[in-house]
Amino acid sequence: MAFVDLLLGVGIAFLQLIVGLALAMVSVYLGIWMFDKLTQGIEELKELKKGNVAVAILLGAIIFSIANIVEGGVYGLTQSIIPGLAPMELAAALLIGVVNLVLGVVLAILSIYIAVSILDKITVGLDEFKELKRGNVAVAIVMAAVLLAVSFVIRGAVTAMAAALSPQSVAMSLGWA
Repeated sequence: MAFVDLLLGVGIAFLQLIVGLALAMVSVYLGIWMFDKLTQGIEELKELKKGNVAVAILLGAIIFSIANIVEGGVYGLTQSIIPGLAPMELAAALLIGVVNLVLGVVLAILSIYIAVSILDKITVGLDEFKELKRGNVAVAIVMAAVLLAVSFVIRGAVTAMAAALSPQSVAMSLGWA
């Protein structure tokens, strides 16, 4: 039986790896989409082809920030896939994990949008996106730093939310455990 448990554990770990990889790619897609929505007037792919480092820095920071925030939701989803659950328990755990993940994605997009909007408001006299288009690396670094800082703080909230909405805590609050 120990060998079967070992194989089951390896299979679950592999499934968690696949889910994590898929969600990482979704983070990249969301980052590019978010960058496109934030940077009206900048054609990102053209700027990247021209070698615009400022645009690359900010795009990279957006992708990293989304992935960093979503990590809390991914953790909640992958941790819900554990051996020994009955089919209904597994389905409930996966549903709760998906809810955590969706909330993480929504919080990631909202927090990045809010951070960029607030930065734009407090830097009166500086058009960040015009500067990015000109290749101003200093502006890109400051914007990237703001996004990364916000993502670390928001990740803590998403991780705490995932713990509060874990399958175990939901089961206990509903009297199932």
